[in-house]
Amino acid sequence: MATVEQPSNTTLTVKRRYRPYEDWIESLGMPIYRDYYLEDLRTIKLGRWEDRGCDGAFIELVGQQGVTGAYVIEIPPGETIAPFRLPMDEVCYILQGRGITSIKASESGSAKTFEWDARSLFMLPANHSYQLSNTTGNQTVRALICNYLPLVMSVMTSKDYLFDAPAKTPELLTANGNFYSQAKVFPTHETAQVGTYWVGNFFPDMAAWDKMDALPKRGAGGRVILVEFPGSPLTAHMSVFPPRMYKKGHRHGPGFVIVIPKGEGYSIMWPEGGEKVVIPWHEGSCFVPPMRWFHQHFNVSDHPDRYLAIHPPRGLSDSGEVIENRARDQFEYPDEDPMVRERFEAELAKRGLTSAMPAEAYTDPDYSFSLMKDI
Repeated sequence: MATVEQPSNTTLTVKRRYRPYEDWIESLGMPIYRDYYLEDLRTIKLGRWEDRGCDGAFIELVGQQGVTGAYVIEIPPGETIAPFRLPMDEVCYILQGRGITSIKASESGSAKTFEWDARSLFMLPANHSYQLSNTTGNQTVRALICNYLPLVMSVMTSKDYLFDAPAKTPELLTANGNFYSQAKVFPTHETAQVGTYWVGNFFPDMAAWDKMDALPKRGAGGRVILVEFPGSPLTAHMSVFPPRMYKKGHRHGPGFVIVIPKGEGYSIMWPEGGEKVVIPWHEGSCFVPPMRWFHQHFNVSDHPDRYLAIHPPRGLSDSGEVIENRARDQFEYPDEDPMVRERFEAELAKRGLTSAMPAEAYTDPDYSFSLMKDI
């Protein structure tokens, strides 16, 4: 076996602890939330983010796996935060409040502005400077912003490049005057689980969005919207499912940041053969299923519930909502642990409700649910 001799005056340093993203967010002195879930992003404690000119906190939940970054920022009434730009796309979801975004590609370039409200979803394009303004006089704005900065910083550690490099991409805002126009629907490929996806940079209210497709393989008669942001590696989807019902347990890759636009329920997450983690949720709750952990979503209210999942970059998200092997990656109702049904019915009983799950679903693995009509 060959050996390599080092010069006697050379000292080798092996850095075993390599976590540039974590080191960076810790250096800012802001709160960092590390857990399985956060009950309400609208009420978590924030700290001052001097570079952004606002208060904020970083979200590093179990399941983000060093792939997706997430943070919450707050804007006081009537204020505008400092310009900010990253060399990667970000996705912004408005937790509360109303305001305006102003985006431009360079200091001398023209700005594009658009208004948003609570539960709006939009993309912040790479290498474009943006500012967020609160246009109300009596309510703070809180926004959840997701990106893949941990993944990028693992291979590009230069902070000068990440935060201070000049823009070198074409000006999307001038090359396409409709960059923040109405989303458009497109057909998916023939083997997809749903028939269409929506391409756009701005979705006005995810709690009210009603242009959705059936997703029969996940059960419960729910509907789904697949979201694509033009030219971006980031995608998203939102699922809505009926009252007093629940979806099949399934699993996928890491980094899917889930936030609740509307509803009351809970989810269960567990590694194969491991202990189960129960996550109660309502509007503003956030959680991230860890890599290859099974998870199920339960509606214990008397109205349709919905959850929004902001995906990791393409390639990682491709393993997301595709069930390659039903026996391996998804639990059918007849095969699930009996405690799942028992707990669900007990939670409903606490609220004076009863299950709407059809009895046949627990005996027939190919049971076909009626599609929910009122969303």
